[in-house]
Formats: sequence, C-alpha cells, structure tokens
Amino acid sequence: MSATRSAHWAHIGESTFAGGIWILYGVHALAGRRVLRALLWPVVLFYACTQPAARRASLDYLRRMQAAHGAIGQQPGLRHWLRHLLSFAETLLDKLLATAGRYPWQALRVEGQAHVDTLVAQGRGAVLVTAHVGCLELCQALATRLPGLRLTVLVHTRHAERFNRILRRLDPASTVELLQVSAVSAATAVELEQRVRAGGFVAIAGDRVPLDGGRTAAADFLGAPAAFPVGAYVLASLLACPLLFLGCVREGAGHVVRFEQLAARVELPRAGRAQALAALAAQFAGRLEALLRRAPYDWFNFYDFWAPPAGARPGSPHA
Repeated sequence: MSATRSAHWAHIGESTFAGGIWILYGVHALAGRRVLRALLWPVVLFYACTQPAARRASLDYLRRMQAAHGAIGQQPGLRHWLRHLLSFAETLLDKLLATAGRYPWQALRVEGQAHVDTLVAQGRGAVLVTAHVGCLELCQALATRLPGLRLTVLVHTRHAERFNRILRRLDPASTVELLQVSAVSAATAVELEQRVRAGGFVAIAGDRVPLDGGRTAAADFLGAPAAFPVGAYVLASLLACPLLFLGCVREGAGHVVRFEQLAARVELPRAGRAQALAALAAQFAGRLEALLRRAPYDWFNFYDFWAPPAGARPGSPHA
C-alpha cells in the first residue's frame, strides 16, 4: 500500500461508458435480470484485467473487512474482487431502474424513516451525510414517495456529468436536484442555506476527500485510521440544522435505505473545533462500517482509501 495517494480519486480515469449503460438497461427490459447477469460477466472480466489499481484497492478493502469482522467468510481473493465488481455493475442498472420508476418498490425497505417524517412535518430541513454505498438513487427516488421531501444531492461534476444526463433523460420531472460542485464555496453555502431554511434536505458524501485538498479528520475505519472529509459537518453547523446519516445497501433481492440521526444540531466551538469534527467523522465512520458489515460488497471506492490525502491543508484535523 502506498504511503500517499498517487492521484486524487477524482482524477482517476472514469470507465463508465454511456452507451454501455443504455445497453444494460435495454437488455434488462427485454430479457430480465438473470440474462443480464450472465452478460455482465465478460464486462466484469475485461475491467478486472485492465484496472490493476482498482483490483488492489478492492482487495485491500475486502481484506480489511474480513480481518475486522469476518464479513467475507474467508481471505478474499480474485473471485471476491470479481464479485465486488459485479455488485458495482448491477448497481449501475439499479440506479437506472430507480430513476426511471421501474425498480420494484416492494423490494425496498426503509429504516429510520421517522427521522425524515418528523422533520418534513415540521417544515424543517437537514444535511444528510452519505457514502458511496449501494444504490443511492433509491434514496433520491424516495422523494417521490415521501410527500414534502425535497432533496438536493451534491455531486462531483467530472465523474457525474455523463451519468446525470442519462438520469435526467429517464426522469426529467424528478423533484430531486443534482447540484454539481467540486467544492462547497461561500456562494454554494448561501444557496444551500436557502434550501434548508425552506425545508429542503441536502445530501453530501462523507467518504471522499474534496478536490481542493480541503479539511479532513482522521477516524478509525476497519481497524486503521483513514481521512474523512468534514464538509458535511461544517455545513450542518453553519446552517444550524440536524445532521442525518443516509445509507443504502443490497438486502437479499432488494435494498434497504437507512436514516440515522447523528446530531440534532451540530455545534463546533472555536476551542476544540478539531476535536468536535473528529468526533463527528468517527461517528460517521462507525455507522458506515456497521452498515457495510451487512453488505460488504456494496462500497464502491476503488482507490487507496487509507493512504494519507494528497494536498491536505496544514493544520487540518487530519494533518
């Protein structure tokens, strides 16, 4: 494992091909999921052979998961890496089905919905800190099933642009807005404040270091310290709103979406600010780890997650 990241995750070449995604969608519509799974294997094998860095990162994560919790069942090897890839490929299909309204909603279970229902009934918004787990488009699609839930999802432009165009074509009337940003600027913060004040929810990833090498906090994750961004916690503090954990993983033939309250209100005192941020990052890492124990193949960060972040700001909680 390298001492430092050779490249930021956002600069890793994106292998998703829009035409291929449409082919997945079309095959599923014509032949169903079983046929699609069989056809996915050549794609998975090709990717496995051409992406050695992703293979190393996947096996590193799976081996840490096995060592910490025994969730894999044995020492992970090549077939476990292939299973991880297949889970990712199937999740791309689930994203399309969820956005197009073709996902079988009877296969979706929601845990902790009361947290959201209470805030919606009160006309209050919140910050949702989430991760690259499972099919988060199912979480977005919940906005159509929970009256009053207005959701803004912060996404990284470079990786999301092509896929977001596909999602908008599938559901141009969606009430979910994808806000493409590489970092939360002052202007973005003001816009998000207006949305939360109006009762909206803002979802932001808590498991990828920002592009600008922004502030991070070190938290134990699968037995070793890793860098987690603190932007969601700073944002929740600025907006003086609740902070919820949001996750989604595969469960049997369907998925489970989970909401958990991390804080009714985030307070970051001037003295002890770094410690407060580290505590929130540790809380998030713990909730994420617990969720992944239920579905260890559903975490999709195919880079060296435990390497120190390149370009972290001096004096940041991680530095």
